[in-house]
Amino acid sequence: MTLAIAATPVANAADAEIGRFLEKVSPADMVPGADSFGALRDDVPVVPALKGGDTVGWVFLTSDFVSTTGYSGKPIHTLVGVDPDAVVTGVRLVKHSEPIVLIGIPEAKVRAVTEGYAGLDLKAEAASGGSAHELDIISGATVTIMVIDDSIVRAGLKVARLLGLGGLAPQVAAAGPKKEIDTGRQDILDWMTLTGDGSVRRMSLDVVQVNDAFAVQGDPRAIARPEKGPDTDTFIDLYVALADVPAIGLSLLGEAEYANLKKRLKDGEHALLVMARGRYSFKGSGYVRGGIFDRIQMIQDDVSARFFDKQHARVGEIAADGAPAFVEMDLFVIPADIGFDPARDFRLQLLVQRAVGPIDKVFLTFDLGYRLPDSYLKEVPVSTSGQQTDLPAASASLTGEADTAPLWQRIWKDRQADIAILAAAIVVLTLVFFFQMQVTRHERFTFWFRIGFLTFTLVWLGWIENAQLSVVNVMAFFSSLTGQFSWDAFLMDPLVFLLWFSVAAALLFWGRGAYCGWLCPFGALQELTNRLAKLVRIPQIEMPWALHERLWPLKYMIFLGLFGLSLYSLDGAEQYAEIEPFKTAIILKFQRAWPFVLFAVALLAAGLFIERFYCRYLCPLGAALAIPARLRMFDWLKRYRDCGNPCHRCAKECMVQAIHPEGNINPNECLNCLHCQVLYQHDQKCPVCIKKLAKRRRFEKQTGLGKPEATAKTAAPEPVG
Repeated sequence: MTLAIAATPVANAADAEIGRFLEKVSPADMVPGADSFGALRDDVPVVPALKGGDTVGWVFLTSDFVSTTGYSGKPIHTLVGVDPDAVVTGVRLVKHSEPIVLIGIPEAKVRAVTEGYAGLDLKAEAASGGSAHELDIISGATVTIMVIDDSIVRAGLKVARLLGLGGLAPQVAAAGPKKEIDTGRQDILDWMTLTGDGSVRRMSLDVVQVNDAFAVQGDPRAIARPEKGPDTDTFIDLYVALADVPAIGLSLLGEAEYANLKKRLKDGEHALLVMARGRYSFKGSGYVRGGIFDRIQMIQDDVSARFFDKQHARVGEIAADGAPAFVEMDLFVIPADIGFDPARDFRLQLLVQRAVGPIDKVFLTFDLGYRLPDSYLKEVPVSTSGQQTDLPAASASLTGEADTAPLWQRIWKDRQADIAILAAAIVVLTLVFFFQMQVTRHERFTFWFRIGFLTFTLVWLGWIENAQLSVVNVMAFFSSLTGQFSWDAFLMDPLVFLLWFSVAAALLFWGRGAYCGWLCPFGALQELTNRLAKLVRIPQIEMPWALHERLWPLKYMIFLGLFGLSLYSLDGAEQYAEIEPFKTAIILKFQRAWPFVLFAVALLAAGLFIERFYCRYLCPLGAALAIPARLRMFDWLKRYRDCGNPCHRCAKECMVQAIHPEGNINPNECLNCLHCQVLYQHDQKCPVCIKKLAKRRRFEKQTGLGKPEATAKTAAPEPVG
């Protein structure tokens, strides 16, 4: 069967992002001898590099052609120059959001590896399927470097073929019949049959093979630390199969597990079953920290798939008769939008690492090829006009003709359960605010409801889903308003978008407290740790009002400084926005370089003595929300005439000292914890309620209308205002 990839560009030139980054590099950096850049081509998102007006090479942005999502979940943008002979002439890493450079790995080291791709011959890569070069991985930055490597090679091959560089002719649609999986074949096969006909493919490496491979690589550190044990010991015995093929899936997984897989797979998705035994794990443990499997990837021609934890499921056992025992058995979902065709050859690439120091490692890759036997395929019917019909979505996506939903819509569809959970939490919180007098009538219930909600916010919303808002979001939004605004960028993370939408609505009703007091994971972390501090009797410091009032403006000054800087340089503002400990404490869960961890821990330590210390005085996001909150339309928090004169109980018990000595609540600082509303109705703590209850009891005693032992609560007096 002939290879089929369209000659049309993968990215729309009109939507290319390369223009954002060209000013960061000089033409000579990308193509030696070039003195200027030409205009962006209309058909392919590439820019000519000119010398005296003549084209001497081409420059492109990898993220305009292939997926470059890294460890952070955001694109890694790399500019690449290539000459007419399909040789890479220059590479520059121009933008990324990877946390690896913030955990002890110098930025210069990552950039040096990236720039080392100059001289890469794309003709050799095309002949070898992208594996003609050695992979130079930085220890601790495995995922990032592999994504950069993959994007340079895959995007480079696309550009070279589209432009016909180095004799690499543009690929055209396949001649001959198109094939697809035959879903009608559902016979059950044993292990011997499956491995015999190629339904299950195997790669077995023993200790001596791995040691020899590192010896050929030539790194003396790796050679000096060979794998221990007998040479014939199994290093890894790796098997792979395309599990969504009915006959293969039913045979290997069994009917129940295969049915679960089919329910999970969406249109156009496929599933790989990977099985292994031996001393080396194809999964490793990196995915536990980062959610991405860095030891394997699927490669098919110019497309590749690296798997995330949400695309993964463990398998309990292999159902096929005669199957051996495996240490690892896992399913990985191949996304629908990458252009994977199950009828064509592909390979599973295994990354093998060897420790050569306390933190340093050396890496090799081994490929396990796979081709689905023709017996599982059928020809796609052709129309009477001779044109093939009912082409798979994968083929359509490669030709640029797929009528697929936007990426953000697919993301929202995939995260329906998460969206439903957050939406339910927001609805519950909204009902609590609307019926706050009924909720706060019971002090114990209010306390435990708040503790439970804050725990949900910290653990699920923060540490599990990483839905922590940041002042960076605010700056990015205003920056986009001055450029080419698009909702798509803000819709990519549905939970963050829902939070911002709810915050915008809440600002009109309750001010910033709805988010800061209830839905901010770091705020929840501060309050819960302070509760523990009180439990172990750590003394609490009440700031003198004069000092407290003068520290309030700090967060507004910080926000205005960051906002002003963002108007000049959003990247620079993002760096200074590290005054927010959110990334360290919530997103990265303290897995970061020690200065960042020390800063976050210091803020939390201060919060043990001064409740919500960071929220009160330093948080630029709180300041950003407080400014538009001045437009709120309602005052929900009830007060008495006696509040502040003579009673100061609410002011003394307010966790952030948001109540002025005269009794007024400062809405800019209030976190809507509702504790003052508990006190407002408390017949043992509020002097007004105590007096009212005493008066009622005297009246009942005098009139005989009530029993002496009655302890009925009084109705709250009319509030002021």
